[in-house]
Amino acid sequence: MVNPVHLRTLLEVIRHGSFSGAATSLGYTASAVSQQMSALERDTGATLFTRAARSAIPTDAALAMSRHASKVLTDIDALLASTARAGTGPAHELRLGIFPSLVTFALPRLLRMPEWQRLGVSLRVFVGEPAHTIQGLRTGGDLDLALVYQVGQAGLAWPSTLSRQWIGDDDFRVILPASWGIRSGSRVTADQLADMPWIMHHPGTADATVIERLFASCNLHPRIAAYCDDFNASLELTAAGLGAALVPELAMVNRPEGIVALDVPEIRLARSIFALRTGDADDARVRLFMDQLADILRGQSIGPKHTAPGYARTSGS
Repeated sequence: MVNPVHLRTLLEVIRHGSFSGAATSLGYTASAVSQQMSALERDTGATLFTRAARSAIPTDAALAMSRHASKVLTDIDALLASTARAGTGPAHELRLGIFPSLVTFALPRLLRMPEWQRLGVSLRVFVGEPAHTIQGLRTGGDLDLALVYQVGQAGLAWPSTLSRQWIGDDDFRVILPASWGIRSGSRVTADQLADMPWIMHHPGTADATVIERLFASCNLHPRIAAYCDDFNASLELTAAGLGAALVPELAMVNRPEGIVALDVPEIRLARSIFALRTGDADDARVRLFMDQLADILRGQSIGPKHTAPGYARTSGS
């Protein structure tokens, strides 16, 4: 019998091109990934990879197996979800905490996907900033899964009992009013933005501190036109000509007319998106949701393409 866990790992090794890359994505060690692939080769009687010091090149047999593995794994997840629904109690419900810009971009798309609708897993959604949704994951909390973000390495912490999976990085973009006459996509220096009015985060927050330090490193000391922590409001104010702003890609999906995005090499910033959950149990509902979310974020060029197989344990961040 082929172990489905090994099939998931196979897909990750092919996607990353190395055992170490797959290990990082899945929360395993490189040695564990290598052992799984050796076991899969024994079970199937096929040579799956040409191994090198820093890479693993898939053979034709591995590529052929991968084409069938995705469907097999989806069928297994659907089977587990169907079994859960047949039981008593609210086993079919997934209680999700999620931050505003991700819910605006991802959830409407997910809920309209026929693949998701066929699974029959219902969502109960709590929209809020990461600090609030993390509270719902504590012992006896109201959530099964929380999708959160972190800018830099500070400002957000979670208990060591939570499992963490990195989803991807949401890059920030420098945006300006189109009325200022700079063409969208233009490459400019931080010095060229020095005298412009800016819409900034409220001082004292962790995000604001990271951005202030980044700007200071570029010798950019902005003239403040507004303080605003709501990206939708910042977009509208920018479109109206009030000032420049730094806004993440996810928040720009439904941006208004009258905005241009610039390339400023000195200003490179992203917020990391994580999935947090309690316990170590492998939950079919969570894996199904994460698979569908990965498909959606792939179109936004954010993060791993297969996030479901495991959750890396972290001691907090």
